[in-house]
Amino acid sequence: MPGPCNSKKKKKAIAKKNKKKTSAIQATAPPEPPSLVHEVGPPPSDIVCVAHEPPPKPPAPHVQELHEEVLPIIHDPGNGPRVRDVRGFLTSFFAQPPSLEDPLCAEFSQEEVLQMLCTTLPEETAIVLWYNKSRATSRICPSCRRLYRLGDILPDLTDDGENRINETRSPLLAREQEISGLCSPVCFIVASFEYPSAIKTTWGRTADEIDDFTWDLLNGPGDGQGDKALSLLLKMARLPDLGLGQLCLPDIDFDAEPEDQIHCRENYERDKFS
Repeated sequence: MPGPCNSKKKKKAIAKKNKKKTSAIQATAPPEPPSLVHEVGPPPSDIVCVAHEPPPKPPAPHVQELHEEVLPIIHDPGNGPRVRDVRGFLTSFFAQPPSLEDPLCAEFSQEEVLQMLCTTLPEETAIVLWYNKSRATSRICPSCRRLYRLGDILPDLTDDGENRINETRSPLLAREQEISGLCSPVCFIVASFEYPSAIKTTWGRTADEIDDFTWDLLNGPGDGQGDKALSLLLKMARLPDLGLGQLCLPDIDFDAEPEDQIHCRENYERDKFS
């Protein structure tokens, strides 16, 4: 009978044979091909990178350009619309057309009247006076430039004006608004500050309603403390022809009798052509 089989020795012998075969295969295997992936380095370059610079800012507009292009023609500080640009206002839809149905407004609406006013007053002040006299109801206050219509109940320019508006409304206020366009007692005082002694006797009155003493004050040199342009507008607005007769015909005494006026006019015409 055969003896017992030694299985452990057989297993060891098989393991040795497998190791020899593996080592032989590894020895005869061809070497691996070199990798086709190459590390790409940055190529040499002479290009100089310029840092990004923001575009130059456009120059700031002048004050006049800002006034014409950015600021609105009309603005409201809270107590009524104001006219910023008087010249631009005339060509805007805010401006009322001349009241040609009124003979006096139609006569004042002529462009020649405005040109004559500009020879005596600053341009904007002349335009305001010309506008007020050539419109029946639309007004621009010469002092604060408030835009309103005759008959409007306007808030006062003081802080508590809304509470006092009915108490301080003078019966002469409506007449003053029609005569000069000055919208409130405050604006009238500002315009007549050059003649403080004539404030009460000028308020709401035309030239034929003002006494001689007050008119002499208005024709005087003034106190030198007020606005000269507003003071002149205050006087011109009370005259039926805005004083343009004296401006165009300075040698004619318009306060004289009609016969004397004719004599003065004849002398003026003779001197002019001589």
